[in-house]
Amino acid sequence: MYLCRLKHKLMDAHEKKQLLLDSRYLRMTRIWAENSYCRRRQVGALLVKDKMIISDGYNGTPSGFENVCEEDADHTKPYVLHAEANAITKVARSNNSSEGATLYITTSPCMECSKLIIQAGIRRVVFGEYYRMHDGVDLLCRANIEVIHLWERDGEFTPVTITVDNSETHYQEVAKSLILSK
Repeated sequence: MYLCRLKHKLMDAHEKKQLLLDSRYLRMTRIWAENSYCRRRQVGALLVKDKMIISDGYNGTPSGFENVCEEDADHTKPYVLHAEANAITKVARSNNSSEGATLYITTSPCMECSKLIIQAGIRRVVFGEYYRMHDGVDLLCRANIEVIHLWERDGEFTPVTITVDNSETHYQEVAKSLILSK
């Protein structure tokens, strides 16, 4: 089978602990997303290194701008920053380094943010749901960054390792399950 589903095999202690940590940090990103003033979609991100949160971010306008993310027609303003871009720029202004860190994000990164992730030296990305396009995930896979979709179904997290070979198939499987759940 093309997916690496850890729940369908016996997990060792390290895998269980990693799944527990991943699910906790991902839940924290959902809470952090509540800080966003965006109406259409609230996204949160945490940058973790050595089990310490070194940066955080949520989608919103740049510092000093009004906290209004959408135009009247409910389209996102072009200068709104994505959560992962906020987390990466925030860590760049600190004494911390994102080299080798893990990025936890509520929604998979877009193409532009994926380029930032690669350049920031982030080695692992864990996300909870897909963005409307998955080309950013594909780029991360091509750059040999570990990408994990922590898929929540029936209150249980299933970690799925995304690779160049299974990215499109997994994306279609998720889309199909969303349609069937309606």
